Amino acid sequence: MSQVPWVSAYTIVHEDKSMLVVNKPAGWAVARRESRSGKVSPGVLLDQLPVLPGESLLPAHRVDDEIGGLVVFAKSKTALDFLSGQFQSKSAERVYRGFAVVASEAEAAEITSMPLVRESGGRLPSNFDVNYALAPDQHVLGRMHVYRKKGGRPAFTAFRVLESFGRWVWFEARLETSRQKQVQAHLAAVGAPVLGDDDHGLPDVRMLLSGLKRGYKGRDTERPMIDGLALIAAKLTLRHPEARDHITFEIAPPKPFEVALKNLRKFTR
Repeated sequence: MSQVPWVSAYTIVHEDKSMLVVNKPAGWAVARRESRSGKVSPGVLLDQLPVLPGESLLPAHRVDDEIGGLVVFAKSKTALDFLSGQFQSKSAERVYRGFAVVASEAEAAEITSMPLVRESGGRLPSNFDVNYALAPDQHVLGRMHVYRKKGGRPAFTAFRVLESFGRWVWFEARLETSRQKQVQAHLAAVGAPVLGDDDHGLPDVRMLLSGLKRGYKGRDTERPMIDGLALIAAKLTLRHPEARDHITFEIAPPKPFEVALKNLRKFTR
């Protein structure tokens, strides 16, 4: 996986004596480990973060390498137990945002055997849930296998369409479980894969300005509006390990996402 050009460095969102919240670059691993996908991450977040003498930083939850966005680190074992316990008990609220591609029936037949989620006119419903179990595909490295009945580990995602632009959808996903590539696998299973998801979706489909704007010039040198996976860990609500009050962290969409939304709103309505 090449480093995504629109996010090349981390930013610190919040820090205190018990926890650290970081906006992770897309394509970076949270911590050093053997890659499950066989792909090499261009960076390891934990190796880059400043650590004071006697201090430790411990990841409190999972964020896939290819997804940029909010990551929480604990600064002590006590804080880690409290923070990670919220993810395990599903009391932490995690929201991802991104772009999905509403696949045609022919496209969907290539990526899923599950029932498609559609309403009249072939659009995605405003709200829908996906409750398919997941496990690493035994035959395709980097891909998750979706189980409709028996098999895999339980996984639940609640989706909401924020804005619909025909083939393109700006969506929000709330994760109740924390499985590898959960959002990507669930959306692909219902025929609306995340834009740029080469493992589960439509690798040849890219969002181009020439596909939206009539008379667009510059097709010969045109690049997609969004490179890489169009998905970020955008919002997180949890209880502070010391104060015990609920706190919410939220990041704005990366610049290319904002540009894509601006063009979609301008040329598809």
